[in-house]
Amino acid sequence: MSEPTPTLLYLVPTPIGNLEDITLRAIRILGEVDTVLAEDTRTSGRLLQHLGLKKPMLSYHLHNEHQQVQRLLDRLEKGETMALVSDAGTPGISDPGFLLVRECLARGLKVECLPGATAFVPALLKSGFGAERFTFEGFLPVKKGRQTRLKELAQEHRTMIFYESPHRIVKTLEQLAEVLGPDRPASVSRELTKLFEETVTAPLAELAANFAARAAIKGEIVLVVQGREKEERIKQDRYATDDRDE
Repeated sequence: MSEPTPTLLYLVPTPIGNLEDITLRAIRILGEVDTVLAEDTRTSGRLLQHLGLKKPMLSYHLHNEHQQVQRLLDRLEKGETMALVSDAGTPGISDPGFLLVRECLARGLKVECLPGATAFVPALLKSGFGAERFTFEGFLPVKKGRQTRLKELAQEHRTMIFYESPHRIVKTLEQLAEVLGPDRPASVSRELTKLFEETVTAPLAELAANFAARAAIKGEIVLVVQGREKEERIKQDRYATDDRDE
């Protein structure tokens, strides 16, 4: 029997706030790999220190990933093992990672992704909206293409999940209220797993007014918006006739 292909690149989820939210396997992998690729070496360095680990670290983020990929591939092909982490959550989800994974797979280098923390799952479940079918939209376009995307989402029947920054959340809520309707149910979660964790569920217009009235908004934000399907089903059921076979 041939030896199994060794894993060279690991995608390792890290806590989104509470440092207890890291798996035993993630700690073991971080301790075993040769190098840790970090979105911000200072942030990941504090986590490694908390875990009692000392590892060589390399910066790998949105602004240098294209320059770094070839050098990293050369090292991986020589047998070096690496763990890719982001500042919080699972790397590759609205964070760098896709490019390196794609190139590794193209070269036949084995990639393994560990399960673990990611912000949109608890936000989705805490919203109380349907989780059977949903679409993860990440960050909406900041300028070009934003209105086009919003209009496309007006027809979306699945629950929609967005990431948003504190300084843009009010504008996004206002725009969604305009396109989807002010009464569309939505949920804003921020500071998930942290001391001041908060989830507010209300119609889009109410959420926009709520957050616009605040002196300051802090923390990473996940916005969950109910899709069209449920609203349409309620209206249809109200006027439906009993068409069962007699």
